[in-house]
Amino acid sequence: MSGIRDVIIVGSGPAGLTAAIYTGRANMVPLVIEGEPSSTGDQPGGQLMLTSDVENYPGFVDGIMGPDLMGTFRAQAARFGAEIVTAKVSRVDLTSRPFSVWTNGDSTGEPTFQGRSLIIATGARALMLGLPAEQQLLGRGLSTCATCDGFFFRERAIGVVGGGDSAIEEALFLTKFAKSVTVIHRRKELRASKIMQDRAFRNPKIEFRWDSMVTEILGNGSVSGVRLRDVTSGEESTLDLGGLFVAIGHAPNTDLFRGQLDMDPNGYITTHDGTRTSVEGVFASGDVQDSVYRQAVTAAGSGCMAAIDAERWLEATAHAAEQAQSQS
Repeated sequence: MSGIRDVIIVGSGPAGLTAAIYTGRANMVPLVIEGEPSSTGDQPGGQLMLTSDVENYPGFVDGIMGPDLMGTFRAQAARFGAEIVTAKVSRVDLTSRPFSVWTNGDSTGEPTFQGRSLIIATGARALMLGLPAEQQLLGRGLSTCATCDGFFFRERAIGVVGGGDSAIEEALFLTKFAKSVTVIHRRKELRASKIMQDRAFRNPKIEFRWDSMVTEILGNGSVSGVRLRDVTSGEESTLDLGGLFVAIGHAPNTDLFRGQLDMDPNGYITTHDGTRTSVEGVFASGDVQDSVYRQAVTAAGSGCMAAIDAERWLEATAHAAEQAQSQS
């Protein structure tokens, strides 16, 4: 373990790298632990690494590829002195300062890194169907974010998998672009709130396939349809589609922090007074604490907030320590 850092940033999506840019410019020499690729779809750089065209991030008139955007973030953070380490955090200890972090499966012995402050930017992951074609077709007609990608599906027949508020919100949004939207739900009725259900049932572009589950996503290079199974009769059918949106929920990447930080019932880290968590000196930004917006631009904004909050907290802590020493 090298010396104690002013700030350690866990995560390297828009939130984490924006925090690195701001703390780097403040001469805090941030350490960013960016994670490692995994079989579950985890990527250094976050969900944008699995996104093809990004057209709603300000400053890019003609759009930009998701990996290119994150490469730009990463290079800018490095330019301002951020040290970026490719490793997976296996354990953190937030019970005392400096905070301790272990990586790459190690969780005993001396910590790998220690920091006076910690910014958590581990993001969230969209829950998927667990089908073999998902990783190949994600970003190629398969999406988990209508706000991000709906524009690319003009005049297509689109499917939305799910029956809760998120799925119905996605379906309603997609009707602005799509020729038709078919909601595929494995039950006989929606779980969405009544007001959302009423809006969906009134929309002439929305159809429903009840008691149906997706057993296969079809397409060679891009989504062309799905194979469905009726959960009651077992009968199989094929639905031709020009795009598929999976909207069965998100899960924040917060397992590392359970029992150490306050979280809401869905596992998102709760923040107050900006990006402060329930532990002094620990800050959270991006999708790990945002279950509502989940956009790259809002994640980047909260990463900026976390960096400023951490800088001000460190300054206040140092000032208080100096005053206490001078009075002793």
